[in-house]
Amino acid sequence: MSKQLSSVVEKFLRYVKIDTQSVHNIPTVPSTEKQKDLGRLLMRELEEMGAKDIRMCDAGCVYATIPANCDTDAPAVGFIAHMDTTPDVNGTDVKPWIFENYQGGDIVLNKDKNIVMRTELFENMLDHIGEDFIVSDGTTLLGADDKAGVAEVMYMAEYLLSHPEVKHGTIKLGFTTDEEVGCPGAKVFDIDYFGADFAYTLDGHYVGEYNCQSFNAADAIITVRGRQVHPGRAKNKMINAITVAEEFDRMIPAHDRCEHVDGREGYFHMTDFEGTVSLTKMKYLVRDFDMDGFNNRKDFMRRIGDYLNSVYGDSTVDVEFIDTYYSMYEAIKPMPIITEKALKAFKDCGITPRVLPVRGGTDGSALSSRGLPCPNISAGYLNGHSIYEYVTVQALEKTSEILIRLAASFAE
Repeated sequence: MSKQLSSVVEKFLRYVKIDTQSVHNIPTVPSTEKQKDLGRLLMRELEEMGAKDIRMCDAGCVYATIPANCDTDAPAVGFIAHMDTTPDVNGTDVKPWIFENYQGGDIVLNKDKNIVMRTELFENMLDHIGEDFIVSDGTTLLGADDKAGVAEVMYMAEYLLSHPEVKHGTIKLGFTTDEEVGCPGAKVFDIDYFGADFAYTLDGHYVGEYNCQSFNAADAIITVRGRQVHPGRAKNKMINAITVAEEFDRMIPAHDRCEHVDGREGYFHMTDFEGTVSLTKMKYLVRDFDMDGFNNRKDFMRRIGDYLNSVYGDSTVDVEFIDTYYSMYEAIKPMPIITEKALKAFKDCGITPRVLPVRGGTDGSALSSRGLPCPNISAGYLNGHSIYEYVTVQALEKTSEILIRLAASFAE
């Protein structure tokens, strides 16, 4: 199928040249109007393919349907990828190019600027001997996160619409905005219009990785109110909110912070600290794969607040939690067919699946929390959020093959 799938590479190279960088801390969705540029292109291509129910909502998310062509009572299956790229690295004027038949060693991305992707830093390069790397010129990211997923979903749609002999149920396509800045697009995604019984996001790393569990996540907002007194007359009177906030932070165990954990371990992570003697605020990320562990972490922070209030007086410390998403596992668990079909599709395409938790959140986390079960299938890119991002031609092709196999499997 590799030769037939060459158009997935053409799509990918076309999509990454469109600047869709999102921006943090913007109240509107999408955070940048330019994300809609790619959305409008996808709509035109979907119309040319013959897809139905094509729509873009105010948030810039794109929806489309591939009607069923089978006689069986197959579920409506969704496939979703996000269009935006991270704000962390320049995404303007991306110049992709292909380094063919990689045989090991470093890759010079930009000779003039001496930008080199080195195996001593990126050992994953050596997992792709003989493959064809798609990279940027080193002055920007590539945008494979997540335009690899976008291209793979679009190729699957093109293939199914042009090969009616491949039987399938109703296929729903979704392309979201602002995933890189906290999943706002997924949080307003029109699930009812989308109409899928469940879905798969396409995002992430090695081909064959499958994610059906993510963190439960909350922001903890810690507000400390002090008592300002002239420093010359402060003895036994002043309560320094900065000092109390520092005391709060010292009570968070060092071994339980994000820089010291991995695998299935959760964490606390302070991201913001701003204050004066009178008022200090901190923000923490609270993460845990297990819901009981997640609630225990929140209770632990409340107990710290209660203790400090017993020392410095009631209402000195206020601990507030804002839940941001929950693990997709709770929504997926009651429907084992979702995972069974995905893992079988990997195996049918010659790939040994690896079931791994996501140490973060995905569009699927937000969608699962809203009632649409949605695990993640890896899109096959590496080194995301950097100028050293890459995806191989073979990864794009193989992932597209897996999607076609998976879509067809529900009609069998």
